[in-house]
Amino acid sequence: MEQRTTPPPTVIDSGKKYTATVHTTRGDFVISFVDSKIAPQTVNNFVYLSQNHFYDGLTFHRVVAGFVVQGGDPLGNGTGGPAYKLPNENNASKWPRGTAGMASSAAGVSGSQFFITIGDAPFLETSGVYNHFGQVTSGME
Repeated sequence: MEQRTTPPPTVIDSGKKYTATVHTTRGDFVISFVDSKIAPQTVNNFVYLSQNHFYDGLTFHRVVAGFVVQGGDPLGNGTGGPAYKLPNENNASKWPRGTAGMASSAAGVSGSQFFITIGDAPFLETSGVYNHFGQVTSGME
């Protein structure tokens, strides 16, 4: 997966609604994805990586109290992921607690690293390009 230079092929059906259950040592949580027409490549990417067990066994390598937990890095230090970047699919979101977004850097939107806001983060709406792709619907505690 780390060798892919382009985002993955389409595996989702744009007419269906998708969720993911994330299993952690602190309990499970469920992400309900936004309508795939809003962030089609981001939702497809997360589903594809999940179906191919990319996220299995990875840790949340970044925890910022009151702000976010971030995971999806196979190296576990914030620098890993596939060789591709996702396109900008920034969309309207107020970034409330429990929002799922893709991490980004000066190089572009991450291919695998994602974060969950653990507090309201409305400043993310204007502070960069973060593809909002879902909302935690259970397990935030």
